[in-house]
Amino acid sequence: MAPGSSACKEVVESYSTVSDYEIATAELETISKPTRATNGSGGQQGIYSTNGVHELLECPVCTCLMYPPIHQCPNGHTLCSNCKIRVHNCCPTCRYDLGNIRCLALEKVAESLELPCTYQTLGCTDIFPYYSKLKHEQHCRFRPFSCPYAGSECSVTGDIPTLVAHLKDDHKVDMHDGCTFNHRYVKSNPHEVENATWMLTVFNCFGRQFCLHFEAFQLGVAPVYMAFLRFMGDDNEAKKFSYSLEVGANGRKLIWQGIPRSIRDSHKKVRDSQDGLIIQRNMALYFSGGDRQELKLRVTGRIWKEE
Repeated sequence: MAPGSSACKEVVESYSTVSDYEIATAELETISKPTRATNGSGGQQGIYSTNGVHELLECPVCTCLMYPPIHQCPNGHTLCSNCKIRVHNCCPTCRYDLGNIRCLALEKVAESLELPCTYQTLGCTDIFPYYSKLKHEQHCRFRPFSCPYAGSECSVTGDIPTLVAHLKDDHKVDMHDGCTFNHRYVKSNPHEVENATWMLTVFNCFGRQFCLHFEAFQLGVAPVYMAFLRFMGDDNEAKKFSYSLEVGANGRKLIWQGIPRSIRDSHKKVRDSQDGLIIQRNMALYFSGGDRQELKLRVTGRIWKEE
């Protein structure tokens, strides 16, 4: 009968929801407590075991680990809060309306887990409580670097050797050995240059790599040229080095001295902070000499290691 069929369906759905809860609880009880050694970096080192529980915490839509609020449909299927919006509040597994049901049991399970850093394959040996893992990964020293090339929006990431090869092979960047440099920048009609980026140059110095940027942009209402250096590594390593830049002609000279910025800081962030040698256009044209119709700037510099 129709009433009987409806009741049967409701019982099946209710049983499915309870089963998901029992599975999560049962797997939680089987999590082993491994022996670990503290490494002093805020995480732990050692063996970890999740017995498949962390698979329950993977969002079925984006496959990323889920963090509160974790949502579930009336049948117990879960997904993350970001994907709940993406699927328009419709369960991607059973097509039921999701509503606003929180999976508190799974959120509680997550509190007991310890998982390795996502960048374990890149060298990070730490494991963290589930809810501390995400914060660590935002600052993990083993996380990949972004490509420092500023001439295009490049999405390539990787370790430093990978990025050096990428810059050379894919962006055709000039590579130079040595800690001193002398570069000439020329533009036939500088009055038309409002936003321009010259070719990036990479220097191999002290066994590390440094990126020299030179570009034109608007600083307020005034057009300027700017040169600055970025270090291919983390900020704590960048602070071990200093550099100077110099430009001049006709008996005048501008000198900049500073610390190279890590490529962890985006090109735009460094440029907008004005952390480099800034040359006003009128001064740049004066340095260029002649009829001031052609930009001809010679930028020299050196890199040294602080003792």
